[in-house]
Amino acid sequence: MSTTRYLTTLTLSGVLLGSLIGLPAVLAETAEEKGLAIAVEADKRDTGWGDSASHLTMILTNRHGQESTRENHNRTKEVDGDGDKTLIVFDTPRDVKGTALLSFTHKTTTDDQWLFLPALKRVKRISSANKSGAFVGSEFAYEDISSQEIEKYTYRYLRDDTYDGAPCFVVERIPTDPNSGYSRQEAWYDKEHYRIMKVAYFDRKKAPLKTLTFHGYRQYLDRYWRADEYLMENHQTGKTTKLLWRDYKFGNGFSDKDFTKAGLKRAR
Repeated sequence: MSTTRYLTTLTLSGVLLGSLIGLPAVLAETAEEKGLAIAVEADKRDTGWGDSASHLTMILTNRHGQESTRENHNRTKEVDGDGDKTLIVFDTPRDVKGTALLSFTHKTTTDDQWLFLPALKRVKRISSANKSGAFVGSEFAYEDISSQEIEKYTYRYLRDDTYDGAPCFVVERIPTDPNSGYSRQEAWYDKEHYRIMKVAYFDRKKAPLKTLTFHGYRQYLDRYWRADEYLMENHQTGKTTKLLWRDYKFGNGFSDKDFTKAGLKRAR
């Protein structure tokens, strides 16, 4: 059932119940309904940008403070009625140069992901059972790289809070994919723009695993917000991964031909 149809059904049910008991038709919003409504609003505000290209610096830091840096460029295309298509290609250092990840995110079915490894000269499909694995040694899992579609979770509003000076809604998200590496997540959405400011991840044993925070939001095309920095902290290993985004460009005219498994080996 689509999100719109689901919300419409809830509203009609509330009207019918009010009529039956002879009271005003007031629908009491449950925590689940409020959580879903917040996620729907956030998604609506970040739909319609078409395609984008950007450059990214990835800084990996181990528990002793030692750093390694990787550079890549990526492009993303919205798909009507489904999730996004994304291609990430690594430029430096030499040992990962040419490594490329292609992701087809889906709303209700398992995502498709392929990884090209230059050293092996072959394309490897990422199985659904391995989506919780680390992406090129970072603290981001393969499932974190996919676009976070509404249908990937069930929702529950938890509380109001403040993060980085901004009033926020805190919403629990439970993955619908049984192969997810997370039992649940808590996401902070700022009340003004419905941007995600922070996500707390819990492992399959329901213990705190990682925290992702977003910094330096900028607005593009007078509507869409993108953060300049993502910081993922792993509380169990003491490692962090920082992503620094730059040079966003929209309206590139990308087509499906720019996102193909066959083209992974030629990606530059």
